[in-house]
Parts: sequence; C-alpha cells; structure tokens
Amino acid sequence: MAKFFGNLHLILAVGLIAAIVVIVSFAGWTGGDPKSITDDVFRWLHLFFGVLWIGLLYYLNFVQVPTMPSIPAEQKGAITGFIAPKVLFFFRYAALLTVITGLAIAFHNGYGALALTFGGQGADGINLIGLGMWLALIMAFNVWFIIWPAQKKILGIVEASAEEKAAAAPRALIASRTNLLLSLPMLYAMVSANVVN
Repeated sequence: MAKFFGNLHLILAVGLIAAIVVIVSFAGWTGGDPKSITDDVFRWLHLFFGVLWIGLLYYLNFVQVPTMPSIPAEQKGAITGFIAPKVLFFFRYAALLTVITGLAIAFHNGYGALALTFGGQGADGINLIGLGMWLALIMAFNVWFIIWPAQKKILGIVEASAEEKAAAAPRALIASRTNLLLSLPMLYAMVSANVVN
C-alpha cells in the first residue's frame, strides 16, 4: 500500500482512469452525444488545471513567500534550488492549460467571441464569464511574462546581477499579489456565470 501511494505517477494514472470511468458512466447525464462528452472532458480538464494553478498561487502567497524570511540562510537553498523551480513549472503550465481549456470550452459552445467582447445583455452570464476570462488572461500574462522572467533571475536560473535580482523580487511579488487579488473576482465570475450552451 505504501509503495502504491508513494508513486505519484501511478496515483495520477489511476485517478485518470477513475475519472474516465465516471465520465463514461455518467455521459448520458449531459446528453451522451460526442459534443456533450467533449464538453464534459474539457470542463473537467479546465477544473483540474485551474485548481492546480490557483492552488499553487495560494501556496506561494500564503505559505512560501511569507515563510522565506524566517528560514535560516543555510536552508534557503533547498527552497530556491529544488522546491521553487518545480512549483513554478507546474504553476506556469497549469496557468497555460487552464486558459487553453477554458477558451476551448467557450468556443466549443459558441460563446467565446461573444464573451471576450462583452457582447451579452448587461449583467448576464455571457458578460460575467467574459469578465472571468479576461481576468484569467491577465493573470496568465502575469505568470508567463512578469513572474516567471523575474523568478528565473531570483532563483539563478538565468544570469543576473545582484541589482537585477533585487529589482526582480518586488516585480514578481507585485504581479503575484495582483494575481491573488484578481483570483477572487475571477473565481466568482467563473463559478457564477451559468452560461447556457
């Protein structure tokens, strides 16, 4: 049992198989046709990647960043050399895949362009999901084009002078805290939009 639960890849594979069994077993609930099944799979993937992305955003902002100043200098290398690069890998690719699957859902269901251009009727589901989509796009931009380039300097993944590292730290923090701030209305918009297919 310990060997099974000690193997992350095996757990993910079994979880994926269990999800597929559930999807196939309950496909009739949403229509059972190929479009409905495709939509269910994309929604599931969108939720999975979104939970990973926002979970890591909250881990970074609630746990890692506030704890770093109290970690003894001789132990910081374990975080900056091993944990942070792995966290940032999953963080940035979860952001990318959340956006891709979200856009796939919206365009697969025919409301993508309408939502992105706020073409709904006032305070309706189309405009609310559009707001959520734009907030997520801003957040993903911050991950890939502000946080990641700054963190590469801070963590020594790319060459940077002490001054460049010092300048990168507040830039990364501001972008990360901006994402934390935007995540709250974004999550409300995503959960509450109720866009009818």
